[in-house]
Amino acid sequence: MRILLIGVTGQVGHELFAGLSNLGDVFPTRALGEDSEAIELDLADPWHVAVVIDDVRPDVIVNAAAYTAVDRAESEFETAMKINGDALATIGREAKRIGATVVHYSTDYVYSSHGEHYLEEHEREDPINVYGATKLAGDHALATSGADYMIFRTSWVYGIVGNNFVKTMLRLGMEKEALSVVSDQFGLPTSARTLADITAMALTAKRPNGIYHVVNSGNAVSWHQFATTIFELAYECGYQGKIKEVLPICSEQYKTPALRPKNSRLSCKKLHDVLGIKPAEWRTMLEWSLPLILKTL
Repeated sequence: MRILLIGVTGQVGHELFAGLSNLGDVFPTRALGEDSEAIELDLADPWHVAVVIDDVRPDVIVNAAAYTAVDRAESEFETAMKINGDALATIGREAKRIGATVVHYSTDYVYSSHGEHYLEEHEREDPINVYGATKLAGDHALATSGADYMIFRTSWVYGIVGNNFVKTMLRLGMEKEALSVVSDQFGLPTSARTLADITAMALTAKRPNGIYHVVNSGNAVSWHQFATTIFELAYECGYQGKIKEVLPICSEQYKTPALRPKNSRLSCKKLHDVLGIKPAEWRTMLEWSLPLILKTL
């Protein structure tokens, strides 16, 4: 199997490179200007995307790259749309032409985020910010391209490389004795390793077309509860922090250019029913990840 991995330098791409190497030959790409020996790929340039796909002629295209600056996207709609939306139309078209399957990662931000229930794939799509709107455009472009595809919608992703909430909390906790964290937004923290493992499992299954939720299992938590758990487990790993108190605040007390969904609870029922996959529990994966993340700080 020939696998084109778009975005190898990101936190998900990093885990995917190791996991997918067991399935075949992986051809990784990097964004313009990144320090890596991977193939250079400009996702904002449709011609460049088509040329790279034609050169590699993969059986599977795994797209782990995206414009993820949620707040900056509010003022950079065109750039975000080129990378998150338009690029998927090109990837889908080229995949159909050569008979490749596409795996793409999307987000809970595509939903309206109302209520307190666990969202399923058929829920109403109604993004509340530009980032979510551009990701939804990409989902639709791929799904209507005619290519074989799997779209994995996920949330609250963290990994060993790159920047994420876990690393931010740990770094701030080494500088401050108290932090204020939002307590009225709920979701399921998801390890990049989980996404990589499930991608590999899905590619060895029948892999029917469709959208699937992929998050770690367990009870949903608020960002405040997640932060509290991060510090609790980090101290058990020998974390040398100053943090003594994590204070809960509401979303209105933490203003950002882009609105955030209050309900990011995703149900993985379809993933289990159709592909036979049940993700690991989020606390278990956090316990596994923390010793490795602490070494990177």
